[in-house]
Amino acid sequence: MEVRFLGSGDAFGSGGRFQACLAVRAGPDLVLVDCGASSLVAMRRFGVDPSAVDGVVLSHLHGDHFGGLPFLVLAGQFSRRSRPLVVAGPTGTATRVRDAMEVFFPGSSGVARRFPLEFVELSDRQEARLGAMTVTPYAVVHASGAPAFALRLACEGKVLAYSGDTEWTDALVDVSAGADLFVCEAYFYEKPVKYHLDYRTLMQHRAELGCRRLVLTHLSEDMLARLPLDGVEWAEDGGALLL
Repeated sequence: MEVRFLGSGDAFGSGGRFQACLAVRAGPDLVLVDCGASSLVAMRRFGVDPSAVDGVVLSHLHGDHFGGLPFLVLAGQFSRRSRPLVVAGPTGTATRVRDAMEVFFPGSSGVARRFPLEFVELSDRQEARLGAMTVTPYAVVHASGAPAFALRLACEGKVLAYSGDTEWTDALVDVSAGADLFVCEAYFYEKPVKYHLDYRTLMQHRAELGCRRLVLTHLSEDMLARLPLDGVEWAEDGGALLL
């Protein structure tokens, strides 16, 4: 399993970083984990072909995590994509994506496409198949008008865990248990922000996390100003890890 960080920033482009997006290559499949509004630009920047993406898994329905989907779908249409695209996300994902498409490009959601677009609804702690991967969502604490999840992706004996956005919850212990890599939000250094996780709180719970490797993401200007931190890894846009 290869994980490439296409976007490791917050919603506001702090540090010039792109919004949340991971490109995960597992077996024959290329899957995006989240697809923030800037993700198509990030894919072009880092050499990821949008037409090669088989699926997208969404942690929650905020624009910096799903807002790139209208552009990904339209790019497929204009590039004469024929490869099916599967989008897995919380209840309401299909409606939210279609509504966003109509806001950005009126009439675009109803246009006949050359490729199948399928939506799969995720449910708390219920496994779903996405190509060669198994995806398990864990309900977390983040208000977005729909359920919000941390995600666990497994393929060929490797496990990637991802926090999405959330304040501290014991669900993070479960999603990270035995994971080869846990990509976890550390929005601020120690400032408490409702529905988000700060670095100090995360480190207070570090011993409870059963992951082999922890990498921080969703970094604000406050966190970026504190780097480097001893013994801590953080994501950089364009960086890749092999599990």
